Amino acid sequence: MKRILLADDHSFVRLGLIQILKDEYPAAEIKEVTDGSSLVREVSLSDWDLIVSDLDMPGQSGLQALEQIKIIKPHIPVLILSIYAEDLYAIRSLRAGASGYLNKNAAPYELINAINRIMQGKKYITPEVAEKLLFGSQSKNPHEILSNREFEIFKLLAAGKTITQIAEALCVALTTVSTHRSRIMEKLGLSTNSELTRYAITHHIISDVKD
Repeated sequence: MKRILLADDHSFVRLGLIQILKDEYPAAEIKEVTDGSSLVREVSLSDWDLIVSDLDMPGQSGLQALEQIKIIKPHIPVLILSIYAEDLYAIRSLRAGASGYLNKNAAPYELINAINRIMQGKKYITPEVAEKLLFGSQSKNPHEILSNREFEIFKLLAAGKTITQIAEALCVALTTVSTHRSRIMEKLGLSTNSELTRYAITHHIISDVKD
């Protein structure tokens, strides 16, 4: 392991990850970036042995960055880290080209276990994810057929964000967000944002909205 690219917008998270990585791979060069756009730029400029990326970052998300990375340099293994449960994002990440998906609440030794497996050219998946990959296609929830971009916008809408706020956060046009919203509503069979929020809470995609 020579070069590791680490992407996370929280400095304390990066600090903790770097310490874990340095303890296990003392000779590794580790570079930090704080957003998806910077991650893609670094990948395009240089070669890396491993990318460890957060899922939620300002502007371009880790999932969007992953899709671009797999076009630019498909051979680089990518481990996605996230606070979200596996059933929300693990399958999406793996299908987008990730070599593994790990919840941030996992123990440090599990991070090293995931990296070592990935560096052997294997996928890192938990038994729960493996079962979902095997049997998930038999019974899909409506939100599982949303594209990755639609799912990101769906979550933001459900959390009460306006179309303008979403466009600014994702660096896209208002018309793009509006078009995606229409498609999301159609695919989920919903009519209003309040219905969309209730759906998201029911399926544990967001927490209950507080006053």
